[in-house]
Amino acid sequence: MFGAIANGLTEVTGFLDGADCRSTIECFRRMGVEIDHSFGSDTVLVHGNGLHGLKESETTLDVGNSGTTTRLISGILSGQNFTSRLNGDESIQSRPMKRIMDPLTQMGADIKSEYNNGCAPLIISPSTLHGIHYNSPVASAQVKSCILLAGLYADGETSVTEPALSRDHTERMLRAFGADISTNQLTASIKPNPTLTGQKIKVSGDISSAAYFLAAGLIVPNSEITLRNVNINPTRAGIITVIKDMGGKIEFSNERLVSGEPVADLTVSSSSLHGTVIEGDIIPTLIDEIPIIAVLAAFASGKTIIRDAAELKVKESNRIDTVCQNLSLMGADISPTEDGMIIRGGNSLHGAFIKTHTDHRIAMSFAIAGLAADSDLTLDHPECVSISYPSFYDTIEKLKA
Repeated sequence: MFGAIANGLTEVTGFLDGADCRSTIECFRRMGVEIDHSFGSDTVLVHGNGLHGLKESETTLDVGNSGTTTRLISGILSGQNFTSRLNGDESIQSRPMKRIMDPLTQMGADIKSEYNNGCAPLIISPSTLHGIHYNSPVASAQVKSCILLAGLYADGETSVTEPALSRDHTERMLRAFGADISTNQLTASIKPNPTLTGQKIKVSGDISSAAYFLAAGLIVPNSEITLRNVNINPTRAGIITVIKDMGGKIEFSNERLVSGEPVADLTVSSSSLHGTVIEGDIIPTLIDEIPIIAVLAAFASGKTIIRDAAELKVKESNRIDTVCQNLSLMGADISPTEDGMIIRGGNSLHGAFIKTHTDHRIAMSFAIAGLAADSDLTLDHPECVSISYPSFYDTIEKLKA
């Protein structure tokens, strides 16, 4: 996205060739941006059109299953001089977009839900944007990033204050591209109309993808796994804190900065885990990892309580319900709560028929649970992992070998 609205060439290496990323590429190609990427390649070249160089798409912009694409691109599209229609799959059409529509509307954006239900399809028409200071009711990097990107096209400074600090990848990368962006505790501010310049970006390993193999190394007997080049940005790496709190054996080595992000090699080994309490400001730093954390808790001794995670209800599936239902099928003692779950660990888990609701994080979490269960486990839609980790099962097979 940032390369598309920058001047010059942006080279991305370490690119994840997943469905969500391909949806983003296709959206910008439809708006006249030349993007070189061949199937399966980890390198992408983006020939930027500049901040005001996008063109109207002749067709609906299809975001697929990607909430990140939908929310971030809405900020960019709100500043364009043409009308855009955004839509995606069935899951996207039920995910809440009012959380970006409200602040964008406050900025003067003309953004509407086609069916007036606060969800996609979205229609975004030309308007004049004004800088605002938005107090976000949720700690969401997608909401924050949407507003900051719209702020590039506003008539004055735009600021977002969150109730807790969410992921700051957008702030770090926009700054690298040349945006005038500043942060002060829970507030991020951006000044409009910068000249963004293409960059060489090396993408470090996604800790959300690494999380499944961190878990596998902890719960499968006689395991030791080293994961190289993992992003350990503190606004993102809450699962590491939880692993330590649960007594997991995890070691850091080769810590360094890569394209402005902290990176390390992580080594985990089989551990006797115990329960913990997960709540408060740490939740935004591990919200996507809660399904696999629940799996860890089911294999741990004692009680684990997860609170302040009502956001799980509006992910690709209602992850509170899907996690509790599926772990219960495996024999776990788990209860849903209004904003999380309570897991009483220590039961022996067996295989089951897992309903993924085509949610990639549910599929991957229970594939890992199956490695430590005492009988075979079946996923109803295993292919949904292609959203974020197309080679997931290949990696599991390599580790088994």
